[in-house]
Amino acid sequence: MQQEWLAERFEQERQHLYGVAYRMLGSTSEAEDAVQDAWLRLSRTQADEIDNIGAWLTTVVARVSLNMLRSRKTRGEVSIEDRLPDPTVVLDDGTTQDPAERAMLADSVSLALLVVLDQLSPDERLAFVLHDLFAVPFDEIATMLDRSSDSTRQLASRARRRVRGRTPDRDVAAQREVVDAFFAAAQDGDLNRLIGALHPDVVLRADMGAGITTYRGAEKVAGNAVMYAHADRVTHNALVNGSAGVIVTYHGKLFSVMGFTVVDGQITEIEAYAAPAQVAKLAEDLGLESAHS
Repeated sequence: MQQEWLAERFEQERQHLYGVAYRMLGSTSEAEDAVQDAWLRLSRTQADEIDNIGAWLTTVVARVSLNMLRSRKTRGEVSIEDRLPDPTVVLDDGTTQDPAERAMLADSVSLALLVVLDQLSPDERLAFVLHDLFAVPFDEIATMLDRSSDSTRQLASRARRRVRGRTPDRDVAAQREVVDAFFAAAQDGDLNRLIGALHPDVVLRADMGAGITTYRGAEKVAGNAVMYAHADRVTHNALVNGSAGVIVTYHGKLFSVMGFTVVDGQITEIEAYAAPAQVAKLAEDLGLESAHS
C-alpha cells in the first residue's frame, strides 16, 4: 500500500520535477533520467521519514542534475559550442487540446533562456533555476551547494545579470506574424524585408550534427535564409518551447526544426536543429519520418 501511495504522490510531482531537471540540464533525455533517479530513491525510502515529499523530491532532482552538470564540466563535454538545448515541439494548428501538450506549453521555458543557462557554471545555474524560477529559499540551496547563504545569493545574482534582457515577447500571435514575414521574405528572396524582420544583432545558431555554426548580424542571417529557402522545403507552424517556430519538411519528411526569439517585434535569436540524431528523435515524437534516415 505504501508503494502505491508513493507512486501516486510521485506522479503528482512528475511535471514539476521534469521542469526543474530540464531547466538545469537543457536535455530532455537527461531530465527524464534525473526524474527516474528521483523515483528510484523515493521507492527505497521510508515515507514516514520525509516531512515534505515535494520538497524532498525537488532537492533530489536538483542534486542529481547538479552532479550531471559537474560531470559534463569535468569531462569538458556538452558546452554551448557543442550542442543546442533540446527543444520541446508541438505542431501549432491553433487547436492544441491534448492535456499533456497544454501542460507543456504552460510550463515552457524559452530557448533563449536555456542557451544563456548553458553558459553558467553548474552552481550558478542551480542557484538561479531553483531560486528565481522555482522560489526555493537560498538557505535550502546553500545546503545543496555546501556554501553559505550569502555566497549562494551572489551566485544567483551573477546568473541574473547574464540572463537579463533575454525575456522574449509572450504574445504568440504577434511572434507568429514576425516569423511568417521572415519566411515570406526568404521565399521571395527579398533581403530588405528579411533584414527588417531581424534585429541588427540577431544571432542564428545552427546544429547540423558536427557542432554549432553561428551567424551574427542581420545581413549575414538574411543571406543564409535566402540561400536555404527551397520550394521542396515546406514550413509548418509549430510551438517550439512555447514560442512561435516551425518544422521544415522535405518531401513530407522532417528536415529541421527552427525556434525563434522575438523581442519588440524583431527576431533576436534563431536556433536551427538539423542534426540527424536529434531530428530523428523529434520526428518520432511528432509522428513523422525523418529526412535524414
